[in-house]
Amino acid sequence: MKAKFIQERFFNFLMLLSTFIVIAFLGSILWTIIKYGLPALNWEMITTLPSGGFYIGGEGGVLNAIIGSLYIVGASTILGLVISIPIVFYSNIYLKKNSKIAYFIRLAFDVLYGIPSIVYGAFGFTIMIALGLRTSLLGGIIVITLLIIPIMIRSMDEVASQIPKDLLDATFSLGATRWETIRVVLHQIAPGIATATLLSIGRAIGDAAGVMFTAGFTDSIPTSLNQPAATLPLSIFFQLSSPSPEVRDRAYAAALLLTLIVLVLSISGRLIMRYFSKNKI
Repeated sequence: MKAKFIQERFFNFLMLLSTFIVIAFLGSILWTIIKYGLPALNWEMITTLPSGGFYIGGEGGVLNAIIGSLYIVGASTILGLVISIPIVFYSNIYLKKNSKIAYFIRLAFDVLYGIPSIVYGAFGFTIMIALGLRTSLLGGIIVITLLIIPIMIRSMDEVASQIPKDLLDATFSLGATRWETIRVVLHQIAPGIATATLLSIGRAIGDAAGVMFTAGFTDSIPTSLNQPAATLPLSIFFQLSSPSPEVRDRAYAAALLLTLIVLVLSISGRLIMRYFSKNKI
């Protein structure tokens, strides 16, 4: 009994120590961002374009990066949902649970899920060179869409695979078509779709490696798909390497803004999950 008690206390200590280390790292990151970024974060920075060049200009803001991130994330999220949802329904409704095709589909997206974003960027850059395209907003959208599709599919598939087979059999026994069954399943996996979407947005808006090769960077707001587009992660990356202290402060302010966006997404995800859980059949 004494040995079990000591063992239990030891592992409790390890769990508390691990939790403390994680919280300490998170706190140090937040403290650094707030310390350097909060003094430079103001309304002018959010609503104005950079002046004098993103690398040496100490005036202006990061409006170009905010708009560019919204363009890329918004378009890629919509495209990702359009592609991902039919694949999830096909794997879980049209195919049998133990189907080899469904198994290979899940395996393929598991592999794609683990590929680093810089590989997606290099792949997109290679395709763009082969087609004679230059860095543009369209290139960034395509690469980020490819990046988040595995996240969406695997997240939604985990929820869809937990739907009881009896529910599907009951809908079919009542004479429902596959399309009508999909509507029933859609209501059941709505929390999973919402969570997958927010996870994908958080991954997309924070990615720098993928868009570095494909979207490029600019101090202006793109007006067409063929123009380069700035993003918040790339803005932070370039400005932190600037010799100007004002530009580096602006980079920390952009990092703080990006952190706040991700925090809002996380809170929104929890609220949406709670809402769907209460209204779920």
